[in-house]
Amino acid sequence: MGMDVTLVTDERRLVKVSKYLSKHLRHQPERIGITLDANGWVGVPELLAAAGAHGFPISEGELADAVAGNDKQRFVIEGDRIRANQGHTVEVDLGLPEVEPPAFLFHGTVAASVPGIQVDGLLKMRRQHVHLSPDRETATKVGARRGRPVVLSVDAGAMHEAGQIFFRSVNGVWLTDHVPPSFIRFPG
Repeated sequence: MGMDVTLVTDERRLVKVSKYLSKHLRHQPERIGITLDANGWVGVPELLAAAGAHGFPISEGELADAVAGNDKQRFVIEGDRIRANQGHTVEVDLGLPEVEPPAFLFHGTVAASVPGIQVDGLLKMRRQHVHLSPDRETATKVGARRGRPVVLSVDAGAMHEAGQIFFRSVNGVWLTDHVPPSFIRFPG
């Protein structure tokens, strides 16, 4: 029984570390005094020192576990640098090449958001891009984070033919600037 408690504690700690990384590598690097380069990178030593100086010490092992164990692969470490793979509200250039999307992509949301989406389409809101999933299962998980999920189908092939640009992040999330309602298939 003692073993299970340890695992739960470790898992909770990794979730806290992951949320801390998201907050500071995607949204508010200045809050802990770090600066992301133009492509969103920051040195691992700089990040760890800043986290410790701001009351949230992270060991190198915890950082590696949080990056490797994140089910959505939100972060990547290259050499002695780390960055978030997508989801930034601060301006960064992820340096992703344009990619032709599959015929359909998916977006998970909740019912309360559907009327606005029917009028305005999918907007990037505070993020740099609209996030689309490669399959219904992933979109369902995304939508479920905010309640009972509704999965929308996006006619990405037709959007691409109409000149819309798509990118795919390292962890397989599809990114684009806007999805007009005419390219969305709503349930029901």
